[in-house]
Amino acid sequence: MDIYLITITYPPEIGGAAHLISDLAKSLQTHGNHVTVLTCYPTYNVRDVPEKYRRSHRMDEIVDGVSIHRIRVPVFSHTNKVGRGVEHILFGVYLFFLTLFSARPDVAMVYSPPLPVPWLACMAGKLRRFPVVVNIQDLFPREAVELGMLKSPLLIRLFEAMERQTYRLASGVTVHSPGNKEHVVQHGGKAGCVHVVYNWVDSDVIRPGRHDNFFARQNHLNGRFVVSYAGTMGWAQDMATIVDSADHLSDDPKILFMLVGDGVEKESAVQRSAELGLNNILWLPMQTRETYPDVLAASDVSLVNLHPQLRTPVVPSKLMSIMAAARPVVASLPRESDARQIIAEAGCGIYVDAADGEALAEAIRKLEQNPSLARDMGARGRAFVETHLSREACTSQFESVMRTIAEDYYGLH
Repeated sequence: MDIYLITITYPPEIGGAAHLISDLAKSLQTHGNHVTVLTCYPTYNVRDVPEKYRRSHRMDEIVDGVSIHRIRVPVFSHTNKVGRGVEHILFGVYLFFLTLFSARPDVAMVYSPPLPVPWLACMAGKLRRFPVVVNIQDLFPREAVELGMLKSPLLIRLFEAMERQTYRLASGVTVHSPGNKEHVVQHGGKAGCVHVVYNWVDSDVIRPGRHDNFFARQNHLNGRFVVSYAGTMGWAQDMATIVDSADHLSDDPKILFMLVGDGVEKESAVQRSAELGLNNILWLPMQTRETYPDVLAASDVSLVNLHPQLRTPVVPSKLMSIMAAARPVVASLPRESDARQIIAEAGCGIYVDAADGEALAEAIRKLEQNPSLARDMGARGRAFVETHLSREACTSQFESVMRTIAEDYYGLH
């Protein structure tokens, strides 16, 4: 099949979405498909933008056998909510025209959010007559409303209408948990066209590793009980609860919180930890994908954290990475999160209610005091990943969904 993957983020950008899409592109290409990625120039979580991405407004390249078409989109400050909203609309418009004037594929898969991208990609599919599959990673506008980022009744109604129309225009929708499927069906998606395909982790890349690795020695972690959080530090991640739990554990000199990443909430979290006078937190910048397995290996437990107002059934992709590294998970999650079900089914960790820093601290202390329990939870997580969440199994599901949708589409058109 000739497959388009349409996305605003792709390596060398660092992040869960970029890596998932890159993995999917390479796996589909390996399976004998011709894959083309339509995306933007890299700007997010890139320390030094390579010279080739600093010039021109349009470029083509081939990386790992995958054709990549890039278009430059104006970038706004990530701390400015209005600017980010305008940027998301521009992402959709620019990628719409890039899709419209590219060769017609057999099928396209577009990643959401931001919502204007799949909405306009579906429009391009209608105009050019090819099926579009929408892959939902975050439910917008619901998440933005719950986090207080979107308050205007007019804008909420506008985006809800855009969401419903996207589900109706799409030839198929994929989601990463049953709870997300329920939401899509309730908001205009047809149950038979919504497919649950879990996010995966490359268990060959992220494996159980030595605790006393180079990264640990470089950051003076040896001899400490390391509690790590690695990833985006945005509005949804509730960094304040992690800082609160560190405050509850400040009486234990062995426990060290290693918080790795960047985002709009990092500065306020760092400031809060300084106000509390905490010396048990090590703040580090976002690490490269190659370093990430060492970050997990250097940890004794790893955190998954979501804001208490986030009532969507979110499953953060970092959960699967922690499990693949055979490290126990300690999670602070809303009751609605489908991540709770995965943790319980796998037996890979402990979850507590979102925003409960004291309960989070108690869970961490429990694993510090019970190393055999921590090892068993880590081992169970690794086994669950190998059985259910491998890259090969999940990407093959995506390929099967796209092939079936393409066959049905061209059989009817």
